[in-house]
Parts: sequence; C-alpha cells; structure tokens
Amino acid sequence: MTLKKLVTTAVVASIALTTLNAADLKGRGASFPGPVYKAWTSEYYAATKNQVNYTPTGSGDGVKSIKKRMVDFAGSDKPLKADKLADAKLFMFPSVVGAIVLAYNIDGVKDGELKLSREAIAGIFSGKITKWNDAAITAQNAGLKLPDAPITVAVRADKSGTTYNFTYFLNKIDENLKASKKPTWKAAKLVAGKSNSGVSANIQQIKNSIGYIEYAYKEKLGLTAAQVENKEGKYINPTVPSFQDAAKYATWTADNNFYAVIGDPAGATSYPIVAATFILLPTEKTESNKKVTAFMDWAYTHGDKAASDLGYVPLPKETKDAIRAYWEDKKIK
Repeated sequence: MTLKKLVTTAVVASIALTTLNAADLKGRGASFPGPVYKAWTSEYYAATKNQVNYTPTGSGDGVKSIKKRMVDFAGSDKPLKADKLADAKLFMFPSVVGAIVLAYNIDGVKDGELKLSREAIAGIFSGKITKWNDAAITAQNAGLKLPDAPITVAVRADKSGTTYNFTYFLNKIDENLKASKKPTWKAAKLVAGKSNSGVSANIQQIKNSIGYIEYAYKEKLGLTAAQVENKEGKYINPTVPSFQDAAKYATWTADNNFYAVIGDPAGATSYPIVAATFILLPTEKTESNKKVTAFMDWAYTHGDKAASDLGYVPLPKETKDAIRAYWEDKKIK
C-alpha cells in the first residue's frame, strides 16, 4: 500500500473512531439507581446502538463530576435546590423512584421477620441501642430469638444520596439526627463501605450487622430485610406495591426543576423510606444534553418493565410528560 493510501486509511479510521466516541455518553454518580441504569443502558444499546456508560460512584462524586464537567450527565439521589443549580449552571429532573431497606444478617431470622419500630431504628443508628436483645427491639419481636450480641452498623464511606434520604427519614423520627450525605455516625460498632455495593457486601459478610441499601441490591444478593414502622404506626414490608403506595405522595413541578424529597410519606400502606433519583445536566452542553434526553425519553417509554422488575417505581405518565415539556422549554430535546 502506498504512503498516500496509508494516510488516507488512517484519516478515515480516525474520523470513524471520533464519530463513534462522539456518540458515546458518559455519566457517573448515584449508586441507588445503578441496577436500573445498567438495565436501561444495555437495552438502549440493543435497540439503538447508542452507547451510554454510567458508573455508580455515589451521589457526592456525581455532583462533583458534573460541576467540573468531567461527564455528560450525573446522577444524584439528593436533589439540588434552585440556587445550587443556578450557581453550577445545571438542569435537573427525576428518572425513577426507589426504596431504601434495612438489611440485616442475624442467624435464624428470615427475610421480613424482624420488625423495627421508628424508635428502634433511630436508636440503632444514633448509637443508643447497641445490642440485638435491647428492649426497644424485642418489644415488637416476641417470637424471635434475638442474640445478646453487639449490633454492627453498616453505613456508607462516601458522600451518598442514599445516606441523605435515609437520614432524612431518621430526622423525621429524631430532630437531633440531621439529614446529610455524610453524617458523623455514633454507633459503637461501625463498618463503612463505598456505594450500595460496599454496604451490601459488609452486611453479607458480618454476622449481627444491619445497614441501609437500595432495594434492588437486597433482591439481587438475596439479603434479608426488616419490616419498618411508617408514620401511621404500621409495620410495612419492603415490596413494590408498598413503594408504589408511597410514591403517590410525591409532588413534582418544573418550576423548581422537580425538586422533591418524598421520604416518610403519609398512608397506612406506604413503605416509609422511599426516594426519587435525579439526572443533572450542564446547561451549556446543548448537543450532548439532547443525546441524554433522547436516552431518558427512550427509558421513560420502554424502561418501565425493567424498572419494576428490579423493584423500582416508574414515574407516572403525567410526570414524564411534564419532564418532556421541561426539556422542550430548555431546548434540550
């Protein structure tokens, strides 16, 4: 092959590679929606041949990455208020609703057998309750053999939207427990893991442990999880129908970029620790934003089954339509 042909071939290959890479989207952040984003990106590629890469690194990292424009989009389970979005020049909208479960590892206690009152949950995570046979736990669990053993509390090591939503729930029980992406935990026996995967792994490996994780991780790994007392005083198992009942109380409006924290909702049948997760986009990246919204539009249209199968709650049609109108208004669709 002549030098001219070699150069021409190299240029054509370079252009093709550039075009391919230009079509790729890169996102990172919240691990809470990691399983459903993995399903959506895989199905989207199969349907369109457009590649979307999402790395579940935690909400704190997602927000940091999008502020530095290191990625095309970010995921965060903690919504940003209007002033924070304006300062960082970001758009925001929800993608799906999920739930946080209290997974435990106690010999002889099966999935859904353990009941945890609001008082017991606040006590465990504040460090006031240190053993499984504490009266605040045994009062609701007369039929269970709970050990005279220290409780190992599994939490997140990184800044986390899952943590924010869980501590938002704790704050509804005890105002001294502040909502935070990275609180200072006071439990006597504490183990920290990065992302929902890390916390799940610690619960799996450590006897007499308990921790907070997104429901899909519990299902995927076959972990056991507690019934949780809701604000109506009812003990609710973490199930998709109980998440759906809770999600009905979410209120969304484009006026504030769909900002909403829906933890601890009303309703006798509502599971109390639910949360929406959000997509963040840089306002100036119009062309890549259109590719992200094309992906999300596909997910809203074709991704409900995958979301439901994994234990998430798809957004209502009215909310999806409001988000599409928001995209139109921002000229990113």
